This record gives sequence, structure tokens and C-alpha cells, in this order.
Amino acid sequence: MKKILFICSQNRLRSLIRCQNHWLIVTLVVMLTTMFWSLTISAINSPTQVVLGTATQGGGFQLFGQNLAEVVNAANSSLKVKAIATRGSTENISLLETGKIDIGLVEGNAAHQVLANPEKSPTGLKVLFVMYPNPGMFVVQADSSDRRITDLTGKPVAFGTRNSGLRILATNVLDGIDLSPEQDFTPIILEKASDGPRLVLSGEVAALWGAGIGWPGFVKVANGPMGARFIAPSSTEIQQILAKYPHLKTMSVPANTYKGQDQTIDSVGLWSLILARPDLPEEIAYRLVGAIHQGQAALAERLAQGQYTTLENTVENVYPENLHPGASRYFRESASSSRLTN
Repeated sequence: MKKILFICSQNRLRSLIRCQNHWLIVTLVVMLTTMFWSLTISAINSPTQVVLGTATQGGGFQLFGQNLAEVVNAANSSLKVKAIATRGSTENISLLETGKIDIGLVEGNAAHQVLANPEKSPTGLKVLFVMYPNPGMFVVQADSSDRRITDLTGKPVAFGTRNSGLRILATNVLDGIDLSPEQDFTPIILEKASDGPRLVLSGEVAALWGAGIGWPGFVKVANGPMGARFIAPSSTEIQQILAKYPHLKTMSVPANTYKGQDQTIDSVGLWSLILARPDLPEEIAYRLVGAIHQGQAALAERLAQGQYTTLENTVENVYPENLHPGASRYFRESASSSRLTN
């Protein structure tokens, strides 16, 4: 009898252990399933991370890029754009081609070199949106005796950072009137864009080369104690430049863009662009373009140059074959919607 009771006790114990193991396994499965779905839902609800390459501290691209990121993030909560400092247009192209950034700000001439010559960028960079026009010119302090480009020859001139696309524009503009930054000036290459206006204000350089509307370097010199004077190509020089570099366009800086600038300034340049890495998914590009378009008014309130970052200017100034498929899709749908509502 004792043996039978002992055997029965053992069987009950085994049954109890099996039952406990069963419930333990069930509990673990439920916990793991819950964790899996929680992570899945979290991943679905998490915004898409987008890395935006800008340029060096104190430059126009860093200013524009940071404001653009904030506007896009506010316009579309499914996106999280992070603006990072880079060395400028040339590096941004390299970072895009290698997939280290998702989108990047690129000066028009640097962009033209890869978009017009696909062999220079076999990975096939594409345009998301235009930024703003970049008419190139020099700035000097208002008490300077220099009034023409030729007056600056032989003098120290800050031509931007090493990887800035503005240096390409400077080379084209000067070569168009038979001058060279290296041979006819004492070129000063900057470590960061913010050094340029400081050197002008201290008198260490005679002039600073730059471009664009609301460009920080121009703003700082114009707001300095002496004020600013801008030196752009003459009308005759503009024609000479365009004859040699027909890809450039005539552009103007509206009067009162900078403090003390009471007249329109005519020059040449190209539109700066927002480029995308070649394998950026179409759906992400579509959402980015939509957020830029929807946030354009807010961008224009923050920056004067933001008034140019429009869907219409993109369509007008970018060849269709250079647009990212996601951008093309958004533009087509916007055009169809506009026709239906008019």
C-alpha cells in the first residue's frame, strides 16, 4: 500500500510539474508575442529618419537646412529630418553617392556638374526641390574705394570654403571676364563660412565672394559699423560670362535685400538644389516633397530666401528627367488637383 501511495504521489508530482511547465511556456509565448507586436507597432508609428547634409557653420546652407528640417518635421509628423553640418556642396555630393546622407543641399554649379554629366555621378543623383537663386557677387565695406571687380585684382579676397560650390561659380564668373581667382587675386580659402565676414570687417581681406538672397556673410557685413557695398559684374561683363558659360542664368538681388542696398543688383548664377541619394525610396521622397510644399509659407516667414522654395520654381527650373520619381509623382498629383479645383 505504501508503495502504491508513493507511486501515486510521484505521478501527481510529475503531472504538477508538467502543468507548471506548460503554463510557463504559455506565459513566455504570450510575453514574447506581446513584445513582438509592441516593437512592430512602435516601429510603424516611429517617424522615418532622414539625414540632411548642409554645410559649414555660419553659411547660408546651414541656416537654410536647419530651418527646412524644422519646417518639414512640423508639416509631417511621419518624418524626422536631422540637419547635420558638412564641408559643403562637394562633400554633400560624395555623401549622397555613398548613401551616408539621404538628402543634401548643393549649390547650382556643383549640381550642374553631376546632373548635366551623368558619367561624373554614375549613381544617378536626383532633385527633390529647388532652394533659391544664387546670383554671385563680392561684398566690401562701404568705405572701400573698390567699385568694380577689376579694382579687387591683386588684393586678398575670401572665396569661401574648400568644398563650397560658390567657388565653382566664382571661377566661372571670373574666367568669363578673363580673370582667375588664383592668378589675379590673393585667394583666401576659409575653414568655415563664418570666417568670411569677420575677415572683411577686420580689414584682413578686401572683399568676400558670395551669392544668394539673405546670405549670412552678406548680412553680417551689411550690418557692420561701416555698412556694405556690393560688386557684381557689369552688364557688359554679364554678357561675356554667359557667352562662355551658357548654363548660367541672369539673376537679380532685389533692392533692400540687404541693409543699405537701395537698388537691384544684376548678376549671374544658378538655383541651389536639394538633391537625394539615388536609392532613396519613392514613398519617402514623396512625403518629403509634400512636407516642403506644405511648409513653404512657414519657411518664407523664417527666411527671406524661403519665398523661392516653391513647387512652381522647381517645375520651372529643373528638367523632368532630373527629378526624383517621388517628386515627379507629387508634382503630377498637385497639377491634377490644381486643374480640378480651378
